[in-house]
Amino acid sequence: MGFEAVIRRSAAYYGSKTAVTYQGRHWTYAELFERSCRVANAIADRGLQPGDRVALLGANAAETVEQIAGIALGGFTRAALYAHNAAETNAYLADLVDARLLIVEESLAEGMLALRDDMPQLEHVIVYRAGDYEDALAAASPEDPGVTRGPDDLHVIRFSAGTTGKPKGIVHTNERWSRAMDEYRWCTPQIDERDAYLAAAPLTHAAVLFLWQFLKVGARIVVEPAFEPGRFLEVIETERPTYTLMVPTMIQALVNHPDAARRDLSSLRCVNYAASPITEATMVKAKQLLGEDVLFQMYGQSELWPVTMLFPHEHEGPRARSVGRPTPSTVVTIVDEEGRPVPPGEVGEIAARHDGLMSGQWKDEHGTAERTLPDGSLLTRDMGFMDSDGYVFLTDRKEDLIISGGYNIWPAELENAVASHPAVAEVCVFGVPDERWGETPLAQVVLRAGATADEREIVAHTRGLLGSVKKVTRVEFVDELPKSGVGKVLRRVAREPYWRGHAAKVSGA
Repeated sequence: MGFEAVIRRSAAYYGSKTAVTYQGRHWTYAELFERSCRVANAIADRGLQPGDRVALLGANAAETVEQIAGIALGGFTRAALYAHNAAETNAYLADLVDARLLIVEESLAEGMLALRDDMPQLEHVIVYRAGDYEDALAAASPEDPGVTRGPDDLHVIRFSAGTTGKPKGIVHTNERWSRAMDEYRWCTPQIDERDAYLAAAPLTHAAVLFLWQFLKVGARIVVEPAFEPGRFLEVIETERPTYTLMVPTMIQALVNHPDAARRDLSSLRCVNYAASPITEATMVKAKQLLGEDVLFQMYGQSELWPVTMLFPHEHEGPRARSVGRPTPSTVVTIVDEEGRPVPPGEVGEIAARHDGLMSGQWKDEHGTAERTLPDGSLLTRDMGFMDSDGYVFLTDRKEDLIISGGYNIWPAELENAVASHPAVAEVCVFGVPDERWGETPLAQVVLRAGATADEREIVAHTRGLLGSVKKVTRVEFVDELPKSGVGKVLRRVAREPYWRGHAAKVSGA
């Protein structure tokens, strides 16, 4: 079933049910369908044809759902720009995919409009949260445009995080996105029209991964403009969502919030977290707050999701430090530099494949080939190992490896050690230049409110846990760590100032 058919079917079967809740307002499936038709027809009225790229930029809003649905209903290809990007980055991405139309939130419109010359293919801009958008919808037909798309037609172009340079356009067809969506459903609790999905992480990013599954079964989408832990707790208690998707920094903020223990969070059946590993201390608190059967850790990438899943019952013992085992249709292999499989327990690059794998990188056949093994597996650029039972353990990004005096040191292992110190709230470890050793591990540390610690104490703590070779040798105490718009710590940004003048390391960041 194509995505345009999903929204038609749901309107027919669940028309009177609530589809979207946003800040106390509710839209039924019938209302969502009509407004999605108007979005699709407003785009077509401006001369776009099925397959043309429509760039979408804004924070979460009720309009976000109807825009995603409307773009699919009209057969267009959605290019999901990120509100946390600089305008220059979003203009680059819109130009990369030859977007002909941009739908942009009013607060972000000025920066994009100032860069129109950098987007020569861009013909139309519709600004929402302004009269422009509602006028466009009012002028458009509410009738179904009647477009049907095939399995190999493009559904969405997502963009990589740009951790190794400029972001890449990741292409997914209707069929491949559907297969990825089905793979996800194998690994999370069954949903039906009684369920509700709380979307507080950006719907232009990983939070969109659950959207179509919920629309397909007539369930409800509870949209929050952004994540704020106190508000998040309140919404769980009042709206009773059953599902949500978070990153570990969001979970950490949630479990440490003073109101957390006083709120009724019992409606949650699935808290799916992704994007980065969770610390053991945060995981323990989350289980105490949310329940033993709620945490699901998904490992995946824009190019391929999901790859592995760690189920609630696996969040204990040594395997709690893994990202789980491959999902039912996923084949994971750990390979060396030549792409050859390595034995269990040996670190190598994680390679994976299933039928939801990206179609390729937009306008970059060479980049696609570089990321693909002869058997079709994706080279993830993540390093890790697999134990004899198939559990996958991440070490780090291939580019983040610290080579100090000939020893390989993975930052994630050091970060776990530093984070286990009771005074530490957050930590980011990376290599910095060192005349004697080539590079050496530095930890940037955010202390817990009211806690104290000094450099010597943190260094000694890591030495005691990991030995003299892997210990951090320098510690800097900072007020905050650089993070992406979805809360992922940006190691490259933290590291880059130390490597200016050392081009090889910066370019490999």
